[in-house]
Amino acid sequence: MNRSSGPDATAQTGDLTLAVRNAMALFARGQHALAAEQATEILRQYPAEPNSAFVLAAIARAQGDHHAARVQLEALVSRVQDFPLAWQELGFTLASQGAVPAAKGALRKALALNSQLPESWKVLAELATAEGNIDEATEAADHFALANATDVRLVEAVRHARAGQLALAERGVRAYLYDRPDDATAIRLLADIGVRVGAFEGAEHLFRRCLELAPDFTLARLNYAQFLSKRERLVEALVEVDRLLQADAKHYAFLTLKASIYTKLGDFTQAIALYERLLTEFPPRPITLLVYGHALKTVGRQSDAIEAYRRTIALQPSFGDAYWSLANLKTFRFDHADIVTMRAQIDSGAGSQEDHFHLRFALGKALETQGDYVESFTHYQQGNQIKISLEHYSAERTTAEIDRSIRVCGSAFMASRAGLGCVARDPIFIVGLPRSGSTLLEQILASHSQVDGTKELIDIPAIIRRLSGRPRTGETPRYPDLLTEIEPDTFRLLGEEYLERTRIQRGSSLFFIDKMPNNFRYIGLIHLILPNAKIIDARRHPMAACFSGFTQLFAQGQSFTYGLSNIGRYYRDYLRLMDHWDEVLPGKVLRVQYEDMTQDTEQQVRRLLDYCGLPFEQACLQFHQTERAVRTASSEQVRQPIYATAVDHWRHYEPMLDELKEALGEDVLARYPISA
Repeated sequence: MNRSSGPDATAQTGDLTLAVRNAMALFARGQHALAAEQATEILRQYPAEPNSAFVLAAIARAQGDHHAARVQLEALVSRVQDFPLAWQELGFTLASQGAVPAAKGALRKALALNSQLPESWKVLAELATAEGNIDEATEAADHFALANATDVRLVEAVRHARAGQLALAERGVRAYLYDRPDDATAIRLLADIGVRVGAFEGAEHLFRRCLELAPDFTLARLNYAQFLSKRERLVEALVEVDRLLQADAKHYAFLTLKASIYTKLGDFTQAIALYERLLTEFPPRPITLLVYGHALKTVGRQSDAIEAYRRTIALQPSFGDAYWSLANLKTFRFDHADIVTMRAQIDSGAGSQEDHFHLRFALGKALETQGDYVESFTHYQQGNQIKISLEHYSAERTTAEIDRSIRVCGSAFMASRAGLGCVARDPIFIVGLPRSGSTLLEQILASHSQVDGTKELIDIPAIIRRLSGRPRTGETPRYPDLLTEIEPDTFRLLGEEYLERTRIQRGSSLFFIDKMPNNFRYIGLIHLILPNAKIIDARRHPMAACFSGFTQLFAQGQSFTYGLSNIGRYYRDYLRLMDHWDEVLPGKVLRVQYEDMTQDTEQQVRRLLDYCGLPFEQACLQFHQTERAVRTASSEQVRQPIYATAVDHWRHYEPMLDELKEALGEDVLARYPISA
């Protein structure tokens, strides 16, 4: 019992305290009808008795009447403000209604009154996880473990995990589990540590073990579903989310995750329907409106996407990602009022660091379209500086990796392993730098009747991560040296593994596209495991490609694009490695120059189809009429005929690009001269 008041007697039991305890016990046992009867009788005689009011509100929520529960609980906590369980119950109710900020506020109020409320920490972790706020989710999950912990080893392990001392945390949890191997909370914590250090296979085993022991451990199942989704194990992730929804069909976090999985699967009809349900049945949330807008943009519903982004800004004016999402439509133009608003948001200091760099990139784009290139560049540069401080990219490490690839994958090495891989001809890889025309080439090829377009698939990097094993701090990455350790028969198996992993992304066509630009770094592996796969290098003039990358804010990855020096050096390394493949594997890679495609489209399209062994189809020239989901920054541009206006757009900024020219070097610019 949490609170009591009034004399020590009731009509039913003669003792108020015993009557309240009885009502609470009946509720705890799930005997809701009897609990409600007892609580109602208490309140009839003692209307201010808080525990009975709490019982009736909790029963209302348990029976799905969230509105009634919320009304009762808000009245209760306004009257009795130091009632932690009432605040917790209000938090649960608000979360069920999708009122996430209010729910988190109520839960934190409950925890301020009593930090040992495991369920409050668990729901906080779920809400933060659904929002994508990994730091907050981890903190809440660690508190959940602490609230359940009685062993000092587990307590210390949680504290180490919260401090980022993951090696110490792992040792502590393992020592604890040696004596208590069936503690599901500790197993979930160890799985989370595994995810954070990149030990994915071990983490998956731990998640499964945790759920075998505790099938109703909601947080663990949600974490596992998100883990599977991030690993692109989408069908399995969907199964786990559906299990969660069987227990709570209207849980906001579960529905949000399901919508995101449908998006990854390319089922935008289902994803958009779910987002619309979330926005209809629950109070609208900025992050939901944002991802809804992304889905609409992907399927070509630009005006609807703009409306969703505008609604996001109306709800949260400091939400920088919404402004950038408008800018990233490429064909959208900000008006004067938008620019005034973005300047005001930057000057106010409102929002997070993430909001701030999004606003800088968006304002850079807005001023660019108005022809104010000097101030536009200033904002791009400031946005890049923030990202550089957050990304910790090392150009030296990239150069060292390219050096190793050239050393390991020499002519003799590649020739000695020729023909060992899987003979399938299905994949067409498009590689290069982002913003170099790869989406255009994908759209052209995907317009052919024999080719499926997919997205930027992560499967080649995922295979390399699996082969490399768990990285150690400061250790040199094992790729490409690991290629020398692979047994001859394994190359075929790896090719088959790739085809199996990507099957979910394809349709029924003979060929499919893997448009991950960064795969140029892994052409050695690709050729060895899939010797008959086609590889296309989407290339663009270095000044144009690098400057376009510098002005683009990527959703994830591509950390080399932030900073003119970084991206210039990256282009140099890319060029060196592609020259190496031309020497070692002559004719293997088809180079398509973006500028040539804009000048003589039909000839380049025919050349592209000939290389892929595909008959010419007129639809490939009318690619902008092809209806398909396009998930990259160029999604709106490839729905228009080819235009050449962007080829020399970087020249507006040329006086400010000396750092880029220096990073590229005279030899690179001599190959791609800058005409007067």
